[in-house]
Amino acid sequence: MFSVGDKIIYGENGVCTVAKIGPLEMSGASADKLYYYLEPLVGTGVYYTPVDSGAFMRPVISRDEAEALILAIPSIAPAICHDNRFNHVDAFYKELFRQHSCEALVAIVKGLHERMSEKKTKSSRAEITMKRAKDILHGELSIALDMDLGEVESYIADRLKAAAE
Repeated sequence: MFSVGDKIIYGENGVCTVAKIGPLEMSGASADKLYYYLEPLVGTGVYYTPVDSGAFMRPVISRDEAEALILAIPSIAPAICHDNRFNHVDAFYKELFRQHSCEALVAIVKGLHERMSEKKTKSSRAEITMKRAKDILHGELSIALDMDLGEVESYIADRLKAAAE
């Protein structure tokens, strides 16, 4: 069970802070069932999920794991869907998001970046998918590395440049 203040990955929603643990505060809700009140790092609102639900939740990776991931980025293969049918492309990326791993998010970003750089026009769907993957990835790295969300991308670039030298 997580504690109030913990930073966790919640499903495909990215980093959330456990703001409260308690019964739902709405009429008709059972006072016996406990819920996590989760505030997303990126976006607004609150997610409510039963403490004993089957929803995917895990702690944010450690600083050491984040640093190791950054150094591994060049070796992570880009995820590229070679089928252009809309429903197949959508299913391809949904499956990667369901892995709930930073490596899968890196693969999505690298694959979409590669695909979009090959084409003259950009797909708004690809841009939305890439933004979502970056938001989740950068959110987790910002917590693991204890830095502002806006600093993550340049930090990654600097670390990879230094490692290559």
